[in-house]
Amino acid sequence: MAGEAARRPRSLMASTLGHRRSRTSAIASAPALVELARSGPAPLSSDRPDPRAPLSIATVIPSFRRGSGGHATIVRLLRELTALGHSVSVWLEDCEGRHAGEHAAVTKRSFNEFYGADGVDLHTGFEGWRGADVVLATGWQTVARTLMLPGAGARAYLVQDHEPDFYGASAEALWAEQTYRQGLHCIAASPWLAELLRSRYGAHATHFDLAPDHSVYRPTGARRREDLVAFYARAATPRRAVPLGLLALGELSQRRPDIEIALYGEASPLAVPFEHRHLGVLDRRRLSELYSQATVGVVLSLTNPSLVGLEMMACGLPCVELASEAMMASFGADGPLVLAEPDPLALCAAVDVLLQEPRRRERVSRAALELIAERTWERAAAQLQAGLREALERAASGPA
Repeated sequence: MAGEAARRPRSLMASTLGHRRSRTSAIASAPALVELARSGPAPLSSDRPDPRAPLSIATVIPSFRRGSGGHATIVRLLRELTALGHSVSVWLEDCEGRHAGEHAAVTKRSFNEFYGADGVDLHTGFEGWRGADVVLATGWQTVARTLMLPGAGARAYLVQDHEPDFYGASAEALWAEQTYRQGLHCIAASPWLAELLRSRYGAHATHFDLAPDHSVYRPTGARRREDLVAFYARAATPRRAVPLGLLALGELSQRRPDIEIALYGEASPLAVPFEHRHLGVLDRRRLSELYSQATVGVVLSLTNPSLVGLEMMACGLPCVELASEAMMASFGADGPLVLAEPDPLALCAAVDVLLQEPRRRERVSRAALELIAERTWERAAAQLQAGLREALERAASGPA
């Protein structure tokens, strides 16, 4: 693995020459790639814990901003790992330079405010690095740093989505793909994603199941409206397929002018040619209220299934999603969601049928609540813990 890791990043060095460090572009991760190309991965420590003992887990995160669902998931999982008796720490790889020049106390305060991370041990640099039983990468931008950190008993990779799909043809897409071939044990956020990593990249992968916060997202018993469609219209995230959803809802508004359509997920209103209600970016309490009032929820996932759909399901809201490979593998054609082909008229028809058939809505809602009841963060953390221990076992047995 060391020779391969050293070889691949070197081929990218020419693309970074002559560019200055940017505060906002992911190209700021180039210095770590070049450093890895020069040094190769640090050797793993031979001092490994008892397989049943609590672990010290050092988690490397990329630059963060308010509203990052991926960072929120990391914090939630780390809290649950702490509850299982493990010692966790978080180390910031500021790949975008977003926090450059910021006092460490300000960065830590923002992290706590954004993700409810009070008590989580955040380090804004690696000066105080002290090693760990397992070092956990959490995004493609963090893998080079994770490979170079010394004193690690094992390394693992928390993969929440297929990140090359976040970009067009680009250096970033290439770098993201390369991280899955670096020999890290991957712990993926769905069985579909784990299988993709195994089949496409030859990675060793297990999975965990994302979960809603049942203390927030739950049925309220309130009477649900018969005429409200809620669409997660986060246009800043291309994998949410917002243009497709808007075409479908535009068709729905013509067929059913009596239906109210609510768009949320973007701070600024979207320019759409049909009447709708703009709700902006909602906090968790208001999201739960929306999911408890709406008749049908729509969230579209082109890659790994969205946590938004699980939160809708936890509130008993009948949910329409895309019949993508990921969704079919995760929930099945006749599962707790209504899956529609990625076509505006097919998507419109799927929503329209639910609006017209209360009994079908009831069946979908009941199936969703049954499935989601077993999806908890405690269960997700136990799956993650199993993956971390498997990474240690693989490290003890030598290179794969």
